[in-house]
This record gives sequence, C-alpha cells and structure tokens, in this order.
Amino acid sequence: MSNENGYNGWANYETWNVALWVGNDEGLYRIARGCHNSSAGDGGYALLVSQLSELGITETGDGVSYTDPELDTDELDEMIEELDE
Repeated sequence: MSNENGYNGWANYETWNVALWVGNDEGLYRIARGCHNSSAGDGGYALLVSQLSELGITETGDGVSYTDPELDTDELDEMIEELDE
C-alpha cells in the first residue's frame, strides 16, 4: 500500500491512515494529546502505541496496525507534538 511519492501529504498510506484515525477519533485524539511532552521523557508515538496496547487497541478501524513497519514514526511524533499547539 505504500507509495514512494507519499500519500495525501504523508509518507505513505499506513502513516496517513494512523494520523487520520488519531486526528478524527475523539478518544484517540485525547490519548495522543496526553503523549506529548511526557514527564518520563519518552512521549510521542511510542508512548501512544504503548497506551493503546494497554487498552487492547492494536489497529485502526481500517485494519492498519499501530506497529506496522511501514509507519513513519518520526512523522507521527511530529503530528503528536503539533496536537498541543
């Protein structure tokens, strides 16, 4: 599903799909906002994935795994950082 030219402004379909769900699902959005600037210093997308895993949430509603190897986690870290702006 990846495209070397990107997908809707994101690195690839997988990254776009995760960002879409996080940005448009109120529950996911609230969890993601809490992952910015974690006091433990390990915030961002990795913390979001950990918290979702604890809740038993492993993939988007479209079936993309939150740990898919195709994900551009740097881009998702930036998205989470921008949620707090």
